[in-house]
Amino acid sequence: MSIGGLLDAVEDRGFGRALGLRAGDRLLSVNGHELRDVIDLQFYGAESHVTAEVDRNGVRLHLAGERAEGQSWGLVFQEPLFDGLRTCANRCPFCFVSGLPPGLRPSLSVRDDDYRLSFLSGSFVTLTNLDESDWQRLAEQRLSPLHVSVQATDPSVRRRLLGGAPIPDICEQLARLGRLGIVVEAQVVVCPGLNDGAVLQRTVADLWSLRDTVQSVALVPVGLTRYQAARLRPVTSDLARELLAFASDWRRLALRRTGRRFLYPADELYLLAGEPVPGAAAYDGYPQLANGVGLVRRFLDAWAVQRRCLLRRARPQSRIARVALVTGVAMAPLLADIASALEAWSGVSVRVVAVENHFLGERITVAGLLTGGDVVEQAQSAPDELIVLPGVMFDAEGGRTLDGWRQEDLEEALGRPIAIAGTPADVIHILVGQGHV
Repeated sequence: MSIGGLLDAVEDRGFGRALGLRAGDRLLSVNGHELRDVIDLQFYGAESHVTAEVDRNGVRLHLAGERAEGQSWGLVFQEPLFDGLRTCANRCPFCFVSGLPPGLRPSLSVRDDDYRLSFLSGSFVTLTNLDESDWQRLAEQRLSPLHVSVQATDPSVRRRLLGGAPIPDICEQLARLGRLGIVVEAQVVVCPGLNDGAVLQRTVADLWSLRDTVQSVALVPVGLTRYQAARLRPVTSDLARELLAFASDWRRLALRRTGRRFLYPADELYLLAGEPVPGAAAYDGYPQLANGVGLVRRFLDAWAVQRRCLLRRARPQSRIARVALVTGVAMAPLLADIASALEAWSGVSVRVVAVENHFLGERITVAGLLTGGDVVEQAQSAPDELIVLPGVMFDAEGGRTLDGWRQEDLEEALGRPIAIAGTPADVIHILVGQGHV
């Protein structure tokens, strides 16, 4: 019997309310189909006439109703996967989760490899744990797109990269997905000495041959923490430049042949290489945005819009004299130019504090992996009246950093107010003294 999904909330105007569902109910089946996850509900509950089986405090109920075309169910479940998360059985030497220390928030230790979450939320999976029943479901429900970590198409290299256990041929799997009408956004995590060079050439060529299925490929440099057990080499600035040159050749070919660039280097590669981040048109609608590819360009474009607006606004009367913008090492040079322009416009002293990641290691340079402890350590002696932290430092659920600090904890430790910003508009909002974001 299906476990079903436990309801946290039922929206007033949704079909679920009209059907008679309540918070605390466990929705077991819809139209005779047991529910394994929210995807099943969306798929089997799309009919106009709906029957449902519900467990309410141990009592089995049978409900029925007529659903208007396009009407939302309006249900909030405790978890999107009712039968549990499918975790990763691979042992990739570069696995970022394995490179984290103990004691962090529990969600960070989950090694997800569930194709359903790949469809629902864009997480990357390896496809190594699919059985025939999964393929039958994919054929029935056409879960597209899927986001796939390829790493290498050479079977022996990919097997070594994923830990050495026997695994299916990834090209055969991708071709099978294509025959089902499912498209793929792929990524290759570049591990120097393992899957770069000739291996990468073959990987991209193989994926290009499957381009009717593989819509895009992201090139991502391996992220190495100081806790990584395997002896892996980082992507250097020289290698980053080589990878960008390699990608440039493929991108020109793809653009000429298909009107899209196909291969998308991660933002970190441009920052590592010290090369300009391409304009928005070079991202072809940002197919890899969920992978972080293009976030820097979107940030810079958002700043360009705000800067044009500033030219039409009078200098504000800010209640703040000195502000520190905290970021990771990678973004600090770009943010410095923005800080200079904001200072000239507002009259507020705006400086950038590039926080080194002592917690995970100096090779981790992105703002999203900064910790509260490192911010406190490195911003402690700052004379600023206000410290602005990047919103990506905090998780969406509890507003905590990787190491568990909340905004109020940081304010107490630093002895001054803290604001949190996610966009240039947020920073401007703070500078004009309209409160914390």
